[in-house]
Amino acid sequence: MHQTMFVNLPIENVDASREFFTSLGYNFDEDFCDANALCLELNDSTFAMLLQRDFFASFADRPVGDAKADTQHLLALGVSTREGVDDLVDKAVAAGGKDVRTDDSDFMYSRSYADLDGHVWELMWMNTDNMGDGGSEEA
Repeated sequence: MHQTMFVNLPIENVDASREFFTSLGYNFDEDFCDANALCLELNDSTFAMLLQRDFFASFADRPVGDAKADTQHLLALGVSTREGVDDLVDKAVAAGGKDVRTDDSDFMYSRSYADLDGHVWELMWMNTDNMGDGGSEEA
C-alpha cells in the first residue's frame, strides 16, 4: 500500500545524533540532511527523520513533548538474528544510549534502548519455528 515511510522525531543535537547512529552502523541519505535534519536509513523504503527540536516544532500544531520524560511512541524494528538484537542494543548502550528492557518468549526475543533524546527503539527477532499456527483451526 505505501511505498515509503518517514518517521519524524525531534532531537536536541544533530551532530551528536549523527555520531550515535553512525556508531550503530546506520547510514544517512545525505540528500535530506542539513543543519536541522538527518535522514536515517532504516531500510530501502523506511527512514527516520531526526529533526532539530525547533525545526520539528514548525511542522506540528501541538507542543513538542519530551521523550526523556514521557513515552510518546515505541519504534519496533525486526532484526534477522537474536545475536543481531544483542549486538545493536549493546552498541547503542556503549554509544550513550540506555538499555530499557528485554523480553524473551518462545517465539520472540526483543531488547529496547533509548537513544540520546529518549526515543525508545525496540529491536526484535522472531523465531518462526516456535510461533505455531497462531490459534487458527481448519474447519
